[in-house]
Amino acid sequence: MSAWADGLESLALFMKTTSSGRADFTQVVTTPAREGQAARSKTSSGSFEFVRPNRFKFVYKKPFEQSLVADGQTLWLYDVDLNQVTARKQSQVLGSTPAALIAAAPDLRALQADFALAAAPDQEGLQWVLATPKAKDGQLQAIRVGFRVGEKTAELAALEILDSFGQRSRLSFSRFEVNPRLAADAFQFKPPKGADVIRP
Repeated sequence: MSAWADGLESLALFMKTTSSGRADFTQVVTTPAREGQAARSKTSSGSFEFVRPNRFKFVYKKPFEQSLVADGQTLWLYDVDLNQVTARKQSQVLGSTPAALIAAAPDLRALQADFALAAAPDQEGLQWVLATPKAKDGQLQAIRVGFRVGEKTAELAALEILDSFGQRSRLSFSRFEVNPRLAADAFQFKPPKGADVIRP
């Protein structure tokens, strides 16, 4: 039995003890069944790194190469196949996103400004937190974060996202490293030569 009563305590512990992290991830996105069509799912995988607050990087390797990089000011999305970069101001897009929950917010209080947080029942050997965005105009309906809990640590294990269209995304993290030393330039992004850069 864990020393941490529930997922909320695990989230608080994770925020307090993990200022940077690195992991591999697998993402499964499931689109709900529509008239005459079965539910569909697609799987992608890659690596994830972050330094709190506000710097993180998702690098998708399969089936398509894509990078999502937050450098503290700008959120960059690079699609290798399209040779296209989309740049958005981080402050405008990050508040109530899954990334804010696990990597961007400096502490629990900052998270509670954007999310209603509640402990969810333990499942799959993990402790879970349910986060519901307070902003009602976004596309996110709810986020669940699962932690693998040790005696003094809470390790990020899973992230489930339900959007307002009924689409469900699950990221499962493996080989999670707590507080690795990441290079200072790990979160710098320069658009590749010849790429289209879109600033919506």
